[in-house]
Amino acid sequence: MRNKRPTFYATTLLFVICASCGVARAQFISGDTYTRYELLAPETHQFKIYYEVTETRAGARYHFNEIREGSEASDESVIDLASGKPLKFDVVTGTQAKTDSPNANFPADAHYIRVSLAHPVPAGGEYRLAIIKTYKDEKSYYTEGDRIVYKRPLGIPRDSVVLPPGYEIVSCSVATQVLREADGRRKLAFVNPGSGGQLEVLIRAKKLK
Repeated sequence: MRNKRPTFYATTLLFVICASCGVARAQFISGDTYTRYELLAPETHQFKIYYEVTETRAGARYHFNEIREGSEASDESVIDLASGKPLKFDVVTGTQAKTDSPNANFPADAHYIRVSLAHPVPAGGEYRLAIIKTYKDEKSYYTEGDRIVYKRPLGIPRDSVVLPPGYEIVSCSVATQVLREADGRRKLAFVNPGSGGQLEVLIRAKKLK
């Protein structure tokens, strides 16, 4: 499928990638990348992640998604959003990933979900996919008294965080739109207006009485 996005869009994407070159990790992030975090029961310290990204690098046969250090990943799956079919994937080290993508910056001690695309990305084309996984991270999602805390730096252009059932927002460190899901859960939606930097997101919520 041909990429019909305007030229300025690709330019913006290039700036986003280069702006953080000093600390860049090898993870391709398109300008239309979206991540949804669903906070599960507080005592589990777990949150489900739905991550959409468009791979536009001509000739790419794989997409790499870094497993963040300190997070324990489980229940992974990957979907081709054009066909709706599942895609094959495995977990590799940065050293292994470097073999597949020699020009990328893969720290040897990092770990990545390596997604095998159904076909190489054509020149001027794109490949849209979704990665679904569950993270357990006690430093990012925990309780303080009668409140839950979600604290995590996020570098994705568009994000949303869904609170557990029966919780309401107390505070949020970034400008956010508070919405209600069909099942009654509160969702906080926000964008990252920066150019490659991360939003330091800190959300506090409490159980409804």
